Amino acid sequence: MKNGKFLRNAARGTAALTVAMLVGCASTQNWLPSAGASRAQIQDLAQAQPASNIQVVEINDKVARKVLGSKRQALFSEVLDQTAQKAFVIGAGDVIEVSIWEAPPAALFGSTVLDPRAGPATTRATAFPEQMVNVEGFISIPFAGQIRAAGRTTNQIEAEVVQRLMGKANQPQVLVRTIRNNTANVTVVGEVTNSLRMPLTAKGERLLDALAAAGGVRQPVNKMTLQVSRAGQMLAMPLEAVIRDPKQNIVLQPGDVVTSLFQPLSFTVLGATGKNEEVNFETQGISLAQALARAGGLQDARADAQGVFLFRFELPEAMENSAKTALTADGKVPVVYRLDLKDPATFFVAQNFPMQNRDVLYVSNSPATELQKFLNILTSTIYSISAIGAAVRTSP
Repeated sequence: MKNGKFLRNAARGTAALTVAMLVGCASTQNWLPSAGASRAQIQDLAQAQPASNIQVVEINDKVARKVLGSKRQALFSEVLDQTAQKAFVIGAGDVIEVSIWEAPPAALFGSTVLDPRAGPATTRATAFPEQMVNVEGFISIPFAGQIRAAGRTTNQIEAEVVQRLMGKANQPQVLVRTIRNNTANVTVVGEVTNSLRMPLTAKGERLLDALAAAGGVRQPVNKMTLQVSRAGQMLAMPLEAVIRDPKQNIVLQPGDVVTSLFQPLSFTVLGATGKNEEVNFETQGISLAQALARAGGLQDARADAQGVFLFRFELPEAMENSAKTALTADGKVPVVYRLDLKDPATFFVAQNFPMQNRDVLYVSNSPATELQKFLNILTSTIYSISAIGAAVRTSP
């Protein structure tokens, strides 16, 4: 009998203690199973952790326009000079060949062996050995001396040689040919079939010409970025954007370096969505609306449509009050953007809000879901206590 009374008292005490704990903790919900923080907890983040300098920003049309403007990339056509080289210019290191014709009777080069390429036998031609333009930019021509070649066209070199030979040769005619172009080149490297140095010609080769000469890219076009380095400037654009807009297929200049980069961009999606995983996206970018769709949308039974959050390290120029905000070590602002999908107008805003590499997209559980969890635990606990009580009542 004493044993039965002890069990009954223990059951009552356990029940009272359990209910008190459940009711006392129900408001905070810290102990409930969850995929992450609630909407209220995230919205209060700035006040709860002022030292963290985290900003919580509501996404509206004004915010979306400012963020979109800060993410706009400069175009090749806007920054890089597209003026084609007016004439091919010889540089130090180029290898050239000089040939000289004399009208008969040949006075200066008359004893020279005939060049089979000279044409009619009535004229005499002398083809001098190929020579490289030296580091000072000069070549050497017999009876003409040192001729400046670097920075000149072949026509300008020919004219000076003719001038130097006047009075020495009989009606001299000069032809200068470029044998090897070692200076007016473009370097193509990165995710291409064959890295190379492509010689430029008077045609005016363009960006996609260099890519084609390298055998094309080794990865899908929509995941590739083209970077052009020129005279200390470095600019990058998605390859797909260059193909789509002919203006971005710029004329290349000597010394340009074209780098084909494979940059798989991605964001991480967590919480009450169709799937929780890292999602890749294209280099030309996607919108927040597209990101939600690729994440499988919101789970109707769990998601809080007012609790769609985007965690990002943002550029200061994208923020309204960045001057008053402490920046991270890499000069960015930790921001939590909130999207309220209960408002139909935000679907238009979400189409213009750009995603960024390494963003974290999180959808919180609705309050009703948390309440249902609590009630389920409470119900199972009461049933367990009832079972204990029944066992106690039937005990001797």
